[in-house]
Amino acid sequence: MPHPYVLLSAAVSLDGYLDDTGPERLLLSSPADFDRVDEVRASVDAILIGAGTVRADNPRLLVNSPERRAARTAAGLPEYPLKVTVSGSGDLDPAARFWHTGGEKILYTTDKGAERARALGLATEATDAADATDVVPLGADLDWRRLLTHLHDVRGVRRLMVEGGGLIHTQLLTQGLADELQLVLAPIFVGDPEAPRLFGPGGYQSGRLRLLETRRIEDVVLMRYEPTAPGTGPLPAAADHHWLALACELAAQCPPSDTAFSVGAVVVAADGTELARGHSREGGDPLVHAEEAALAKLDPAGPGLAGATVYSSLEPCARRASRPAPCARLILDAGVRRVVTAWREPDTFVAGADGSGVLAAGGVEVLVLPEHEERAKAPNRHLLRRR
Repeated sequence: MPHPYVLLSAAVSLDGYLDDTGPERLLLSSPADFDRVDEVRASVDAILIGAGTVRADNPRLLVNSPERRAARTAAGLPEYPLKVTVSGSGDLDPAARFWHTGGEKILYTTDKGAERARALGLATEATDAADATDVVPLGADLDWRRLLTHLHDVRGVRRLMVEGGGLIHTQLLTQGLADELQLVLAPIFVGDPEAPRLFGPGGYQSGRLRLLETRRIEDVVLMRYEPTAPGTGPLPAAADHHWLALACELAAQCPPSDTAFSVGAVVVAADGTELARGHSREGGDPLVHAEEAALAKLDPAGPGLAGATVYSSLEPCARRASRPAPCARLILDAGVRRVVTAWREPDTFVAGADGSGVLAAGGVEVLVLPEHEERAKAPNRHLLRRR
């Protein structure tokens, strides 16, 4: 099932600790990095923290910048992202600032935890719906996949920022549910084995992470990583959803056009390693297609292509006027034998296009995951309205 894009955010000491054991919260980030975190908060649909963080830090979890809040409302979004916490027991302090600041909140818990939370008065229906608190039971145990599906399908969350704690980060990574890790390294040593660490033991499915960015921010360093092999664990179907969701993310980054679709594509080796990615009009080329851009970055004689999968937010084109070869032909010529896409190409620009048919006739397995269709269509709404 489709999930939000899950972004893990944390700051750690040089020796890997989230905090010390003192009574006050250890501030690891710099003022400029706190502002960066505020910017990330303003860009997401929801922010999630664990019950331990609610108890230990008593955070407000707000977008602090008035300008960023104003930009959200101008875009038709709530002033604050949805605030989310998770507690198996449902035993949280009703006086915590989490419940009394910002906008709408949601508590995910177990069936028994929901009874406890409601007895404590945590479920509320405010006169302004934006201030309500919802309590959602997930069954006898906490189920992260069910939680993420509920956030996506019921609450409309497309980007989720996870700010802790360490147990939550560990669970999401070990279950192959994290799409990005934003890690800030602070020039501090804690040195206390009793202090909380960012990650605990577990069967990590992510393999070697892919470094997306490093950035110095005053005296701290931001490192952005992406798991590159979510399919190496026991749930290969989850890998298809992960990579196709990434292709849809890339489609949303395309420069807008009134004459061409916005499409994203990712080429992934059989072992789950990302080989290349691309999107429409990448590099300022108004004619380049997503699959074309991704495949152009690879050696045609490379050993990984024969077993690779191309993930494309839109069915690869079967005909085009702007280049000698359509993307379906480029995929066949590259030796790729599997394609996963979110929706079939409409007749907006080319009538009767059947990229899937061309690929299948060439021996390529084509899988359509309609759960991602709406997300793939989102950057193309202005084109679809013309039909």
